[in-house]
This record gives sequence, structure tokens and C-alpha cells, in this order.
Amino acid sequence: MSRLYVSSENISKGRIVINEPRQLHHIRDVLRVKENDKMIIFDGEGNEYLGVIKQIGAKLITLDIEKKMGSLPKNRPQITLACCLTKGRKMDDIVDKLTQLGVKEFIPLESERTVVKWDEIKFAKHLSRWETIVLNASQQSGRSELMSLGSRRKFKELVCEKSNYGLKLIPTLGVAAKDIKDILNRSRPQSILIAVGPEGDFTQEEIKFSESFGFRPVSLGDSVLRVETAALAVVSFIKLYADS
Repeated sequence: MSRLYVSSENISKGRIVINEPRQLHHIRDVLRVKENDKMIIFDGEGNEYLGVIKQIGAKLITLDIEKKMGSLPKNRPQITLACCLTKGRKMDDIVDKLTQLGVKEFIPLESERTVVKWDEIKFAKHLSRWETIVLNASQQSGRSELMSLGSRRKFKELVCEKSNYGLKLIPTLGVAAKDIKDILNRSRPQSILIAVGPEGDFTQEEIKFSESFGFRPVSLGDSVLRVETAALAVVSFIKLYADS
């Protein structure tokens, strides 16, 4: 059964209205649905519906809501991941995979050793593309809540921000880094902030600065990981550990 995102603004009183041109084209010309066919609709805010197509017009498609669906709540931590910018299309892949893994929020990050420096125009173009990637990855992976895309931050700005995270982690190759499993063994936080550094790792000054604001340096093993690998590895481990 096809699954599609529709803004909550277009869902009310038992009816769903689809009027976005690209979605209309996708439904009519790609999926080739017909009246009385069923679709799963999600609004990006955690709500999911089973809809029955009632009208297929030139400028809109309407569905009647047959039932509202919901998954059982799971006691998993909400993960926010801040990741230093990388060259090329690697950031696209990171956004895609983090969406599939269920990360709550993604924050683009600039640290002292970050090589990539985008101006506002170039960053806006990337942000627009990431929004599309998040939407497509959410439809594909079956998640009903869209991953948020936070504003770009400088590392020290992120560290100094007041927050209510139950745990703040900073993966590093430094000798003071603790085993992430040992840290998770001591607590089961409901929210986690993770800061992933650039290829050359965070500087020691940055690590010490983050520790003064409650970040815990953690090791992801003996291997030197690329940024995109480190981001996916730490999220995957936390999700696996939370389910154990």
C-alpha cells in the first residue's frame, strides 16, 4: 500500500486533501491510483491515517479517513545529532540515513577544524535539498514524524546553549574518552545530544570546553572513522542498546 506525506493543514473533519502539484503527478501518473483505492497518509507530526480515495481531480485529490492509526509508544531516547559539515554530497547521505534511523533533530555544525564554509545562499540550497531528502526518507522508512532540521551552529554556540538533554555525548579519539556502553549502562536518558566532529576530530580545547558544559567524551572504537560513518555508528549503537 502506498504511503504519502500530507501536511496537517490539509487533514480535517475526516477528510484529506492533496493539492500539491508534484504529489498529484506522483499519485496519478506514477502510482496510477483509482477511486476507492487505499493509501496510508502521515502528517509528519506523529499521526498516521488509512485513507480511501474518493475524488481524483485535475487540481486536487480527496480521501476519506477510514481510521487513524498509531504505533505503540516505545521507551527510546530522543536523539539530536549535531554534525560538522563535510565536502560534496556526504551531508545528503547523512541526512538520509539519520532520518531512516529515527533521529529527532539534525543540526549542521561548524568547528575549528571544519573545512567546509558555506555562505548563506549556498547553505539555503543545501537546506532545501535536505528537506526533500527528509520527506522522501520518511515516506520510505515508515516513520510518521519528520526529522527536524536545526539552524547552523558554531560549535561553542551549541555547547553553551541551555538545554534539557538527559545526556550529551561527544565522540572523540582522545585518550580521556570513555566506552559509550559504560556511560549508557549508568543511565537511561530520554533525550540525548550528540556532537560529531570533522575528519580531524575536535581540538583538545574544544573537548575540554564541552566537558565544562556537561558533555561526555566517548570512544567509538579503535578505528578512525569518517564523519558520515561516525554519525551513523553512534546513533545505531544507541538505538540497539535502547532496544536491548
